[in-house]
Amino acid sequence: MKKYFKFIFILPVLIMASCSEEFVTIPVQDASTSGNFFKSEVDVRAATAALYGSPWFQFNDKFNWAAGEELAGNLYHTWDQEGQFFYYSYNAGNAHIRSGWLSLYRVVAIASSIINDMPVFATAIPQDVQDRAIAEAKFARAVAYFILTEFWGEVPIVENVTAKVVNNEVSNPKNTKESIYEFIKRDLEFAASKLPLTDTPGRATQWSAKGYLAKTYLTMAQYYSKKDATKATEFFNKSKTIAADVIDNSGLKLMENYSDLFLMENNNNPESLFAIQFMQGSYSIGNSLQANFARSSLITGNTEAWGGGKCMTYDFLQDVNPNDKRKSAIYMDLGDVYPDINKANGGYKYFIVNRDPSDPNKVLEGASPTLNHLKKYVVGSAQDHPGKVSTGQATAINQYMLRLADVYLVYVEAAIGLGDNTSDGKALGYLNTIRNRAGLPAKTSVTFRELLKERRVEFGMESMYWYDIKRFFYRDQTAAVDMLSNQKREYVFDRDQSSTAADENTKAGYVLRIAGNNGVVPFNPANINVPIPASEVVLDPMLAPDVPAVDYNF
Repeated sequence: MKKYFKFIFILPVLIMASCSEEFVTIPVQDASTSGNFFKSEVDVRAATAALYGSPWFQFNDKFNWAAGEELAGNLYHTWDQEGQFFYYSYNAGNAHIRSGWLSLYRVVAIASSIINDMPVFATAIPQDVQDRAIAEAKFARAVAYFILTEFWGEVPIVENVTAKVVNNEVSNPKNTKESIYEFIKRDLEFAASKLPLTDTPGRATQWSAKGYLAKTYLTMAQYYSKKDATKATEFFNKSKTIAADVIDNSGLKLMENYSDLFLMENNNNPESLFAIQFMQGSYSIGNSLQANFARSSLITGNTEAWGGGKCMTYDFLQDVNPNDKRKSAIYMDLGDVYPDINKANGGYKYFIVNRDPSDPNKVLEGASPTLNHLKKYVVGSAQDHPGKVSTGQATAINQYMLRLADVYLVYVEAAIGLGDNTSDGKALGYLNTIRNRAGLPAKTSVTFRELLKERRVEFGMESMYWYDIKRFFYRDQTAAVDMLSNQKREYVFDRDQSSTAADENTKAGYVLRIAGNNGVVPFNPANINVPIPASEVVLDPMLAPDVPAVDYNF
């Protein structure tokens, strides 16, 4: 890992992060040059802009959705190393695991540089400006570590990368989960105390930090639920209190229409608490998910459309109410129409199979294994959105990391606590606000498993469900393993070959086939964490699986 961190500090990082003019191109400075950079508040703001865009790109490009959605059983995709997450067949050599790891530690390195350099090299800058910058950095670092520990488990805490490089410290031991949670909590508490109530759209605020703090306490509560019930109850209560503060006092609100959340013109809307700031332009500057998710070039207007074989799993589809208003914003289903795509021709209508009108033998778009295609983060072509979409896998849609709706449901889960269900009026009020937006009937009580299903749909294709499954695993490992092992992952549809087959653009024209091992992929509890990349273990043997983690010395 030492070599990786040295790499971070000798290369300039291009940060083009938002439509906001505050997100600018800056170099990430090491200790030898930082003193020449922090001359004004503008310089400080430019430095912290680095926390919102490009460093997150490699994490978001493949790992975030391949691990976040395939591991969780939401996304059907079986190709190459991406598909290894679907089958739990990945190992330490998986390229996307390595990219996700390096990207997150890049965020950590940049954040730690700001935290350590600001007090030394920005002495002419007002203290409140310094504190706000450090708070932004601690917020970003906490988010990166939250992701790292929920995917990899025990990982190294590295607070001062420059010092390690200067002191030639080659090894970085893994730290315990308990230490990592404490580290995250401390960073978020500092951020919540120093960040402003409001800021330029896209920047972290006090509410961003508190939202993540509520989710962190919830995760800690579930983690301790089988180890220390008293501590777990304390953390559930703290999560609930902080979540309520964000919901009731932030002035933020849910978007009225769920589908509007995923329009580029609604980047940094009142429901967004933290999002990676992307813009069109070139590779690593924009959001690459359209290129990864879009069904065909008829949607993107270019060759960057690699989602023809990707679709929601049959298991996910079983959890979606046919009347759920969220459905068409998550995935394209038969008959769905999208006015913002292919605008010149009156919009894009979804057909299971799309044939060329002038040549019926020519298939323009084929059927997916489960007769749907991905929609979320698929926005259309450069002609549909001038100045917002370009080649280089770059669209100008932000990537949600935390929405207010998540905080609503964090409160509900904290209200359930160590029990199986809740009828708490405030919790149900928050839950039913989410359900009302989706066009679903109100509930008078909710169980943990019902809430898990609600979260699965609300955040479908936002790479959130694996974190929910992890909390389920902490509270009831046997039940979580049983659920994952019995998901209908390998249920697919084949074209009915009988002489009486219905039309190919009706679902009746297909036959459900149970593939593989009775349609399921058994889950091994050992796969609850992905492995630390083999290349990192070569550099630092202390990261090897058989080397125990140690408590961090705070």
